[in-house]
Amino acid sequence: MSVRVRYAPSPTGLQHIGGVRTALFNYFFARAMGGAFILRIEDTDRERYDPRALQDIYDTFDWLGISWDEGPRAGGRFGPYFQSERTELYRQYAEELVESGQGYYCFCTSERLEKLRESQAAKGQGYDRHCRDIPPEEARARRAKGEACVVRLKIPLEGSTSFYDHLIGTIERANRDINPDPVLLKSDGFPTYHLANVIDDHFMEITHILRAQEWIPSGPLHILLYDAFGWKPPEYCHLPMVMGEDGQKLSKRHGSTSLVEFRSGGYLPEAIINYVSLLGWSYDDSRQMFSKADLEKLFTLEKLNKAAAVFDYKKLEWFNGVYIRERSDGALQAELMPFLQRAGIAGTPASAEEEKLLFDALPIIKERLRFLTDAPEMVRFLFKDVPAYTAEELLPKKMGAEETAKILTEVKSLMFPADGKNFFDKTDEENEAAFRALAERLGTKLGSVLGPLRVAVTGSRVSPPLFESIRLVGKDKTAARIEAALRLLA
Repeated sequence: MSVRVRYAPSPTGLQHIGGVRTALFNYFFARAMGGAFILRIEDTDRERYDPRALQDIYDTFDWLGISWDEGPRAGGRFGPYFQSERTELYRQYAEELVESGQGYYCFCTSERLEKLRESQAAKGQGYDRHCRDIPPEEARARRAKGEACVVRLKIPLEGSTSFYDHLIGTIERANRDINPDPVLLKSDGFPTYHLANVIDDHFMEITHILRAQEWIPSGPLHILLYDAFGWKPPEYCHLPMVMGEDGQKLSKRHGSTSLVEFRSGGYLPEAIINYVSLLGWSYDDSRQMFSKADLEKLFTLEKLNKAAAVFDYKKLEWFNGVYIRERSDGALQAELMPFLQRAGIAGTPASAEEEKLLFDALPIIKERLRFLTDAPEMVRFLFKDVPAYTAEELLPKKMGAEETAKILTEVKSLMFPADGKNFFDKTDEENEAAFRALAERLGTKLGSVLGPLRVAVTGSRVSPPLFESIRLVGKDKTAARIEAALRLLA
């Protein structure tokens, strides 16, 4: 049978990095096995449903360059792919369980259940099966009169339930330890996760379920549902947890966790795909760089790790820097410009002059970028007036304003002599030799000569390579900025 896997997010919040990894593992497994990857939207929680979260699911896949074979926007022979459009199917099979005696109507009110929760919590127990033994005829009659009810599954009172997991092996649980008689169909006619999940996986012919280990406790319950319907369950593989460096489950306290945060933080999709795919999976002990095309060929369940994966933000930063440096200048320019526009440095739309200036600046900033968000501050001095700085920032160590002003005056004369070649007529090698000679003549270090010039031209003591920056700023602006620095020192 051809491999068929699914990613089934609930549109109640933003896509987080753990869910993205689950989606990627399912997608790469399907591609490597020549199978199908299905997107199913589990939107039966109508109280928490958020259309913005649904759009975020689509945006996440579009940004990552991941396409699904069946699902919303793609169609498929097993649709609809929104659970809210499949409610009649769930009701039909919930009733079938009641008719076969493996499910029952429960008429417990919310008030009774709340009191029960309070009393049972202290004992570590759940639902008390209060309605389990109501005679079927009485239950049907009460329901026919309009009495509100839910459908519950009869969990066996004895024995155990087990299933095989590709990564962990056989998982077995005593039936008495399974959530006692869970609700399958709510009083509003909508299914719970467990019923809809099992029915959809069966009718969509899902062959393998790759999901996080936090779903292991649900495994025996789902197996009981498959048994109750007389269906063969899919094969399971519960993926290792993703933890923070403190050993706790990855969460907001560790940093960004939603993909939209990583996107707005200046990460590239290739870096996310490469790094996240190595959280719990490895091809060998040495290789780290994998393109999406590589993973579509190489991914196997056999190379998953049992141990929990630790999310290392520094490692992801390294991956991001590598992919930024591998970008063509044209592609990188297109990706950086929105960040400049967001920072108010470039116009919307950007002018041809702004486009060219950013493109020309790439050679001096590309090697220094860790994130796309680094670019605006690196190039601000090219697009705008230099940020305000103090006279103290112009001063080299152990120098006063008068001595610094003398240095800057000499620098200006060196760069823009009354006759002869100016800074822009010379090569970088010629300029460096001239500045070294000036420092020697003034009896100071080269850094004490270039430091005030750097602050004057860029507004910061830290900037891209100075000579290249000056060439991009241009002759007139450079001269004017040196003059402004001299006025400040005076």
